[in-house]
Amino acid sequence: MRRKGLKILMVTSEAAPFAKAGGLGDAVSSLANSLSSLGHDVRVLLPFYSVIPRDLRQNFHPLPGILSVHLGQEHWARLWEFSPPGRPCYYFIEYDQFFFRDRLYDGPYGGFEDNPQRFAFLCRAAIDLPEFLQWIPDVYHVHDWMAALVPIYLETVARHGPLAHTGSVLTIHNLQHQGYAHRSIIDYAGLPWELWQPDKMEACGGINFLKGGIYFANKLTTVSPTYAEEIRMPALGCGLEGVFRFRGGDLVGILNGIDQDLWNPAADPTLPANYDVDSLSGKNLCKMDFCRQRFNIKEAGSRPLFVAVSRLYSQKGLDVLANILPWVVETMDVRFAILGCGEWLLEEQLASIMRCFPGRIWFYRGYDETLAHRMIAAADFFVMPSRFEPCGLTQLYSMRYGALPIVRATGGLKDSVVSREQGVNRATGFVFCDLTHQALYNAIGWACATYYDCPDDMLTMQQNGMRRDFSWEQSSRRYLDCYHWAMEKKT
Repeated sequence: MRRKGLKILMVTSEAAPFAKAGGLGDAVSSLANSLSSLGHDVRVLLPFYSVIPRDLRQNFHPLPGILSVHLGQEHWARLWEFSPPGRPCYYFIEYDQFFFRDRLYDGPYGGFEDNPQRFAFLCRAAIDLPEFLQWIPDVYHVHDWMAALVPIYLETVARHGPLAHTGSVLTIHNLQHQGYAHRSIIDYAGLPWELWQPDKMEACGGINFLKGGIYFANKLTTVSPTYAEEIRMPALGCGLEGVFRFRGGDLVGILNGIDQDLWNPAADPTLPANYDVDSLSGKNLCKMDFCRQRFNIKEAGSRPLFVAVSRLYSQKGLDVLANILPWVVETMDVRFAILGCGEWLLEEQLASIMRCFPGRIWFYRGYDETLAHRMIAAADFFVMPSRFEPCGLTQLYSMRYGALPIVRATGGLKDSVVSREQGVNRATGFVFCDLTHQALYNAIGWACATYYDCPDDMLTMQQNGMRRDFSWEQSSRRYLDCYHWAMEKKT
């Protein structure tokens, strides 16, 4: 029996291209697009940040009326809509006190102190939105701690209203961020004080948004099967491993997909030359163009190009890469290019190394989407030595562009990259286990030896990666199963 189209309301703090700080924004928008293409009524609610680019904002339309947000005290907000044909409908909630800022989550001295109030407001707005629209969703799909109060509202203050039969699915993109707050947030959010218990929201005398969402959501997902197992253990459970074991029967790992139209080397308008799996000559032209511009050399030559595009935080393991970079370029005939920003000391270390090895190491401090595309297209190898990685997207992009990923066996990296030791005819990259200087050095050496000594194997692995299907279609169907399971719990 064919299932009817669902009414799905996604609640998120990020959605590309409007506002994103990392992979969350890409994942939400790509999944929403995929579900919409399958015939479902998908709508997305996020804040109307002042940082949303002006050229995008000019396409928004105000909805008539004012949305009343029923927190401990009533608040009023304006709603804007962006509804392109054949795509999900986006709603933007305008409340300048919370969202008219230069950054999404933090300022120069760390996270905004009122982040709990900001995102409690977003969650309560998500509960009040259906009545305002006269549209009742079948399921809420909420993302990370910023939207984790939504399942709690559904099972408490909204339990007997028009949303009584609406299910909830909570996706955890990164467990490191959980949303701690003073217990007074309960009054602000208009939630019952019975939630301040260890088996609900209480944590260390305060409130943990994500913990509460995990207890109350009808279904839980993470963004890769391996990460779904890792977070049940103390090493990566971030203090919530017991909660995940308790809810283990409702926890599913679903690997993220990518937008294969946006990330397509055969049609990417940002590249100096296009190419596909049957002819990689354009990839060599991309490498030559990049080396000419960034390393100031006329020819790319025979040296392999290693690339890293990443936020520069401890999670990503690029501090280990920075520590061995001088050793690598002194002992191997290679070039390295790195794009990223984050921890100031790591940025300074990479900038200093670049000055010591001109023509061999190039570092760009910051982020540029076009440059990211060009670097991945130019790369022979893509380095991603993460300490943990819930899913990761750039390793998927790199395989799509014929750049072989060098990754640590964790989370989505382990799930998506087939290591060379499993056979050249299946391999798509190089996987190592321990994040040590020696292990990463050996993995880079392994890749370097393949490049110089086994060019046929190198080509086979590139083609293997480019042929992998990392579209959202399969993942979307697994999310649909989760939605139906969540809805069945509410009947």
